[in-house]
Amino acid sequence: MSGPLVSGTCSGPEEVSELKSPLSSRFREPLTHARFQELFGGAEEPELPAEPCLPWLCRLRRRRRACGFCSGPGAWRGLLARVPPLRWLPQYRWRAWLLGDAVAGVTVGVVHVPQGTFAVLSLMTGSVVERLVPEPLAGNLSGVEREQLEARRVGAAAAVAFGSGALMLAMFALQLGVLSTFLSEPVVKALTSGAALHVLVSQLPSLLGLSLPRQIGCFSLFKTLAAVLTALVRSSPAELTISALSLALLVPVKELNVRFRDRLPTPIPGEVVMVLLATVLCFASSLDTRYNVQVVGLLPGGFPQPLFPTLDELPRILADALPIALVTFAVSTSLASIYADKYSYRIDPNQELLAHGVSNLVSSLFSCFPNSATLATTSLLVDAGGNTQLAGLFSCIVVLSVLLWLGPFFYYLPKAVLACINISSMRQMFFQMQELPQLWHISRVDFAVWMVTWVAVVTLNVDLGLAVGVVVSMMTVVCRTQRVQCLALGLAEGTELYRPLRESHKLLQVPGLCILSYPTPLYFATRGQFRHTLEWHLGFGERSKQSPKLGGLPDKGAEPIRVMILDFSGISFADAAGAREVVQLTRRCQDAGICLLLAQCNALVLETLTRAGLLDRMTPEQLFVSVQDAAAHALERLKPTGPKICTVWV
Repeated sequence: MSGPLVSGTCSGPEEVSELKSPLSSRFREPLTHARFQELFGGAEEPELPAEPCLPWLCRLRRRRRACGFCSGPGAWRGLLARVPPLRWLPQYRWRAWLLGDAVAGVTVGVVHVPQGTFAVLSLMTGSVVERLVPEPLAGNLSGVEREQLEARRVGAAAAVAFGSGALMLAMFALQLGVLSTFLSEPVVKALTSGAALHVLVSQLPSLLGLSLPRQIGCFSLFKTLAAVLTALVRSSPAELTISALSLALLVPVKELNVRFRDRLPTPIPGEVVMVLLATVLCFASSLDTRYNVQVVGLLPGGFPQPLFPTLDELPRILADALPIALVTFAVSTSLASIYADKYSYRIDPNQELLAHGVSNLVSSLFSCFPNSATLATTSLLVDAGGNTQLAGLFSCIVVLSVLLWLGPFFYYLPKAVLACINISSMRQMFFQMQELPQLWHISRVDFAVWMVTWVAVVTLNVDLGLAVGVVVSMMTVVCRTQRVQCLALGLAEGTELYRPLRESHKLLQVPGLCILSYPTPLYFATRGQFRHTLEWHLGFGERSKQSPKLGGLPDKGAEPIRVMILDFSGISFADAAGAREVVQLTRRCQDAGICLLLAQCNALVLETLTRAGLLDRMTPEQLFVSVQDAAAHALERLKPTGPKICTVWV
């Protein structure tokens, strides 16, 4: 009943000729794992060095020979991998992309200057600085003491930036970018949508012209909303007018850019026009003095001197730098993955760690706060027509020019205009909520993960919400493995195909033969379900007290099972607990006189089972390369002429 060999002809040892051709009228012999290795051979062993050396040195030499990094071409490939502009800059389409990158870079640079760093990360960083530098009563401080306190705060922030950068580089060295795999799509989109709401609420005081203390920690969003509602009567009519006019200009321009993206050579730079227009009008009308409009004010000029941050309290700094590093990596990777999916390119999470680690280390030398990707400016960069990383060069030129020469120009820029720019840039993040009905239709579990993560981010904070989202997402994976059903297989008549019995009532079952497929990893969380299902089907214990979910099983009066085939093709891995469960099952089958056969067990799982002692209870002749081979062997033993006893080792 096994199928013909369908892999075509192959050259090799003479033993291969024993296998029949697909055109032959006879079927080939059933293949065990041992027979397959005998006929086709195993994996090639790596060539060992001739001279004796330490094991770790041998591995290092083999790795160097494999990658060739120390050679000229290998070094160049490594440089290309770690310095991305070397890859894409030679292929840069100057006529098509330069204008968009220039406009987008200038737009982001103009907004970056007064806006500062990402609002949510700044909130968290501010709480860290307050813990490291206790704040005495402001009324008891002299001018010198105020300057000393401010210097201590800046030093603490720079030290945290240094610590987070060092941690990111350590994560890069350990190749921990794989942690990004735990950021499922619902977690990523809920995280960015929730963080966008934090940014929106944080801009409300500037939008309404209110001077309110910054709220940090859990429930900070609701605290800010409550403070805004309480102080709403004190909002400035002038700044409300500026905000309304700014939004009335920015929103239609963004919609035009989206609708006519293909027709415009570059998106209309509405943000740059808004900044220039608002600054000129505020200066000409003296809005800051006549109507108390909040303006950016005097920006510090000059390039700061490099200074190594003080690391006197390194343990406390690292304790605060670790969550900042993790949240920075998560937010940056989440944003990158969103736009990578949108524009069909790939990202390297380890490269993100390297980039942020180097950036934080270098910026800490210039008394900077920890940096991260930003929701507002990333969306702004895309909306403004940015195509490549070259836009960042134009942003840096703008910021450097302001530091050296153009700082006074931004003195009269109303803060309400910056708030409107940030709010209008968040629309793409809020549009992600439009996908929720489709997500509900596709997967209720993913919908639940999205909602739980979003609620946690909004109510708690970005860092705690991220942790909750990852934990809930991983719990759903474990729960899904618990709900996987073990499938009984039957033969489709006239074929060599074995399919689940519940798919068709025409599938055949051989009396005395049971074929089960277990399509989930076998580990500590699923070993109980595995034992429960197998015991019920083999008749171990009282079936009447159990209620498995298998379909198409034989009746209680059917012929007792004499051969059991377990299809392990769906078991991607097994831990020690799961492997011991298989060994115990083998022993119980041996005691009951049931021949147990394993089919299509991958090499990793088979190695784990072997180390757990499987071959102390089972011979290699009971391990087959496919269900068809195992079934053909079983049918030979179940012939009416008298079944053969399955050999076992004691």
